[in-house]
Amino acid sequence: MTTTKWALDPTHSEIGFKVKHMMFTNVSGNFTSFNVTAETSGDDFAGAKIEFTADTASVNTNNEQRDGHLKSGDFFDAETFPKISFSATSYTQVSGSDYELVGNLTIKDVTKSVTLNVENGGLMKDPWGNLKAGFTITGKINRNDFGLVWNAALETGGVLVSEEVKINCEIQLVKQA
Repeated sequence: MTTTKWALDPTHSEIGFKVKHMMFTNVSGNFTSFNVTAETSGDDFAGAKIEFTADTASVNTNNEQRDGHLKSGDFFDAETFPKISFSATSYTQVSGSDYELVGNLTIKDVTKSVTLNVENGGLMKDPWGNLKAGFTITGKINRNDFGLVWNAALETGGVLVSEEVKINCEIQLVKQA
């Protein structure tokens, strides 16, 4: 079977996250500069080679001061570590359109295996004849595992920023000719 290459459709994709702030509300953010590629056997994503990168300097929470703090050495240290990367090690069907994506996530030169949940939306041709694949990806990581350890204690107990980061991505890939 021939190898098929898939490229990101950036206008129909987003890489988002949520973190609890003060232990009772969520702050949402995203990365505005990222890329996803995949290589499959034909049009089947089972066993696909999937790669992801995001520019840490593109982190966006709709608050300039907070974004500056996230880019600093307290968090991503964007000048020293300009990329977050993910390389899939397996993509396995759980049932129906539900899949499990396992891979190596690297943040600040720390690499850990993570498991993400994927809803495979299937394949569809757009009005211009391009074959597209759609995926909703969710999961959780502990930011401390990747050296993102800054925090502040709250007067009432607890901490300012949760260790748990919820990941929520919408990815649309387009088959390359």
